Amino acid sequence: MNFLEKLLGVSRQHNSLLCVGLDPEPGLFPVVLRDVPVEKAVIRFCHAIIEATAAFVCAFKPNIAFFEALGPVGMSVFQEVLAAIPAYIPVIIDAKRGDLGNTARNYATTVFDIYGCDAVTVNPYLGYDSVAPFLAYRDKGVIMLCRTSNPSARDFQDLLVQDGEGQQRPLYEVVARRVQTWNEAGNCGLVVGATYPQELRVIRSLCPTMPILIPGVGAQGGDLEASIQAGVDKHGERAILAVSRSILYAGGSHDFATRAGQEAQRLRNLINEARSYSEG
Repeated sequence: MNFLEKLLGVSRQHNSLLCVGLDPEPGLFPVVLRDVPVEKAVIRFCHAIIEATAAFVCAFKPNIAFFEALGPVGMSVFQEVLAAIPAYIPVIIDAKRGDLGNTARNYATTVFDIYGCDAVTVNPYLGYDSVAPFLAYRDKGVIMLCRTSNPSARDFQDLLVQDGEGQQRPLYEVVARRVQTWNEAGNCGLVVGATYPQELRVIRSLCPTMPILIPGVGAQGGDLEASIQAGVDKHGERAILAVSRSILYAGGSHDFATRAGQEAQRLRNLINEARSYSEG
């Protein structure tokens, strides 16, 4: 089963387009974990979140930076967290890798062969040869930055550039069109922020069958309803709405996992209302 098949299978089984981001910040942990050694606290926190939210998600998205920040023990913690995710649920490593030659090959080997993840976020700025080692894993998802959710995305992504057909287009649109040509194995995806729903609608029209990872709802101010209506395909699928902080830190006491599960269920239901409206 390849990444897209696995994603769609869980999305349909759980009736969900919600992806929970695992971005553990010990300083935000509930009081009950404050006196626990940090590496154990991260494991306990993430395990509890995974167990509480698994029934409401289509994927989990651990951000590798939050584990690397723990120092040498961080990668062991990362692997313990990955092991707690049910095998049938896709795991998208948020790593935003992008480099050349044997460096890119080693990045791909690490995320797919060592960690065994189903997909990874990749920066395509260096061009095709920087993403080819990832695309060589034809059953794995390669989700490329296209229109990111941060305010400074406009610094470069809005710039008008000349595409291969001699047309002037925003850089993010050129990226979407180019990734579409790389999608021979059907394992490409795009990252498009919820903070730019109009651009998301354009990108969906250019890439009608690609999965689109949509961060930026919640703390970054993205509109959930507008993002879902712009981001789903014609069947109301292939949008992955990534939410981290508002779920992870929904509760600050002993019931933090229960509160996280309740928030995940609430968001899953709101997403479904939005896509039902879109289909209607």
